[in-house]
Amino acid sequence: MKTNFKALLLIASSFAIISCNQDDDNATTPAADAKVTLANHSATAPFLLKKSGFENLEIYSLLSSGDQLSESPEFVYGSMADGMGLMKNADGTFTLINNIEADYSVARITFDKTFKPVKGEYILNALATASTAQCSGSLITPEEHGFGPLYLSGGEWGGASKGVFATDPFRSAENAELATLLPALGQWSTENAVVIGKDAYPTKTVAFIGDDTSDDTTPSGQLAMYVGNRGDLASGSLYGLKVNTAGINFEMDMQEGVTYQAEFVEYQERTLDELELESRNKGIMGFSRVEDIDYRKGSGSNNREIYFAVTGRKKTALTGKGSFYGRIYKVVLNQNDPTQATITCVLDGDKLNGIAKQFHSPDNVVVTKNYVYIMEDPNGYPDTADKTHFSYLYQYNITTGALKVVLECDQNAAQTAGIGTASNLWELTGMIDVSDIIGVEGSFLICTQNHGWSNVNFTDPKANPNSASDEGSQLYLIKGLER
Repeated sequence: MKTNFKALLLIASSFAIISCNQDDDNATTPAADAKVTLANHSATAPFLLKKSGFENLEIYSLLSSGDQLSESPEFVYGSMADGMGLMKNADGTFTLINNIEADYSVARITFDKTFKPVKGEYILNALATASTAQCSGSLITPEEHGFGPLYLSGGEWGGASKGVFATDPFRSAENAELATLLPALGQWSTENAVVIGKDAYPTKTVAFIGDDTSDDTTPSGQLAMYVGNRGDLASGSLYGLKVNTAGINFEMDMQEGVTYQAEFVEYQERTLDELELESRNKGIMGFSRVEDIDYRKGSGSNNREIYFAVTGRKKTALTGKGSFYGRIYKVVLNQNDPTQATITCVLDGDKLNGIAKQFHSPDNVVVTKNYVYIMEDPNGYPDTADKTHFSYLYQYNITTGALKVVLECDQNAAQTAGIGTASNLWELTGMIDVSDIIGVEGSFLICTQNHGWSNVNFTDPKANPNSASDEGSQLYLIKGLER
């Protein structure tokens, strides 16, 4: 890897588990017994349109690029917010770690005890990432994973650092120019890296990495898996998914609803081009852009059930080989050996008369005990009436297979308000379940990337001193979704 930036190559086990103790001397500090109170805290209105069956959802606009926070008025909620993780601190406040994709950075946002955002700062900046986009992200916690806290983010596009970044969520913002990379997890066009729950394998740490490689002739995005001892992200083994069923040479050979035998084949390489070559030589499956990944919550058995989104790529040379419009896959790991698995395409956007016929580039997923929530980032292929819409949030029922549209980006209303344009399709992204963290059942955070929100510089110079972007961001809380 080129190291034309300041970096610390540390192993995850070197991170100390520390608490965040922030003294708040502001006169408007909530009382000691203050409780979470959901409200619109942003000056920017919510632009999410509820669909049939979800009229009772409550949607709150918490923060946007147009806002100033009381304790850090110079902070800019920057260009294209994406992956995130939320923690509750010992003093009752909350810490959100949030990727700012197009500014190649990671922000830390503090919420008071009522869940009002009050302070923002950047803990990883464009100098540290070599101007590499930080896309999806995931938070490792002792409660869920058996070690941490640690925040993982993927270096996907733009710069020279295509790998997995690991950031102490409580590090000083003064160290924002220093990056920690995890070489053992490999170099990819990394969309995300996700450690599955600790109950899946009691002595192991298992992580999945999504490769968002965009190839016009051969699907070339891999689903990689890292396996190490508990808490070890430095000395384990790296694998790629291979489908073993006869006749399955490309992802489009797999039919919706059919389960295929698979295994994870060990890699010897760790660098970008070498991993791609090894993947092809070993018959590791290539997909048309592996995007977000998540695992089913609940028991250890549930945690071994992995879902990932393939966003698709419409190129004539990919016909019959790679998805055009996007798919959702399920991988189930063997309870004794994670290298043995099955794979099923559960939702196929290329099946134009199927249940997922409305899919227009599914990009991000979050999985609860009973549902998969799927977010779109339309790639500009409105080839049928079913696919002609703004970004959708879908709810997939794992048990029944039912697929419903929860909401849609309301870009017509946003254009009228001067917040973006209807012609620049927004992305829905970063969704996480925060019900247990804030103590409000059915509560989720989600972001929109408000493309075309112009005439304003939405880049914080502490994140990226070389950018002047008109790609705004907005953070929402949705209450009332089933888990």
